[in-house]
Amino acid sequence: MKKNVAVTGPLSVGRPASEWDRAQRIRRIKKLLKEEDAVLVAHYYTDADLQALAEETGGYVSDSLDMARFGHEHPAQTLVVAGVRFMGETAKILNPEKRVLMPNLEATCSLDESCPVTEFSAFCDAHPDRTVVVYANTSAAVKARADWVVTSSIALRLAHYLKRRGEKILWAPDRHLGDYVRRESGADMVLWQGSCIVHDEFRAQALLELKKRYPDADVLVHPESPAAVVELADMVGSTSAMIEAARTRATQRFIVATDNGILYKMRQAAPGKEFLEAPTGGHGATCKSCAHCPWMAMNSLASLEEGLAAGRHEIHIEEGIRKRALEPVLRMLDFAAAERTAVMGLGNA
Repeated sequence: MKKNVAVTGPLSVGRPASEWDRAQRIRRIKKLLKEEDAVLVAHYYTDADLQALAEETGGYVSDSLDMARFGHEHPAQTLVVAGVRFMGETAKILNPEKRVLMPNLEATCSLDESCPVTEFSAFCDAHPDRTVVVYANTSAAVKARADWVVTSSIALRLAHYLKRRGEKILWAPDRHLGDYVRRESGADMVLWQGSCIVHDEFRAQALLELKKRYPDADVLVHPESPAAVVELADMVGSTSAMIEAARTRATQRFIVATDNGILYKMRQAAPGKEFLEAPTGGHGATCKSCAHCPWMAMNSLASLEEGLAAGRHEIHIEEGIRKRALEPVLRMLDFAAAERTAVMGLGNA
């Protein structure tokens, strides 16, 4: 005979206890955000619950460039950054007067970890004639050593700009994105040999086999992926560009080669379309990530509530490093803003 299970609480009738707990946790987080004058900014790769919560509370979900921009412009005195540590550090670089919290300070990034500042500084010193361009996926200390900070959404355009100026580039840390930018722009670049634990696992042969099964699917690829995977793409671009492609392309089915956390926003932007994860299996694969960053996965409703309630997981940066890192970060934002203005001008011409 099936036993009756008593469930307490007027709103919990007919709902699993876990769903009840989740709803109550979300309610408490919303209350804490108001009490702490805080806004939640979440990356596309975080859990769907966090992305939905950011949207519901007047926060923001985006790529690392727009996360930085939004946090800088928002009046809230506390920024809660759901993502990985370099994103919280970028928020603090731009907003020293604000408190910057994260759900988990241990959530780092394989690209950041692959580029320790001591070794990177020696690499820069060995190439003193080059303009130092670092990806946003780096520590504040590495940014402080750079001339420019970029995200994947502006990396190629910046390379074209620097090439026109006759500048040679030192690029760090992602070798795949750097190689893509070098091939597409023709710029003179030397590359640090880092990689993303998620994108490095995509395999071209397995992707070809998936394409044969779904010949009507468009392949969307993030340029942190290996060159052989990029070559199979119908569209290569940043996370924001991939979401826009899913929304605007007539295709009804897509194979997506980036962190599977992005599928929440893709399905939101293009309801009714089908999204398949690009394979991280096949010859030579280890599936270290299985298309989801283990550090992004450390962000949760539980850790978010804990950090907000106790004022824990706060980002601190030594002021000298912060000031030096601020200049290339502001260059990134100014360059992106100028590019947007130019595009809008062309659109209105």
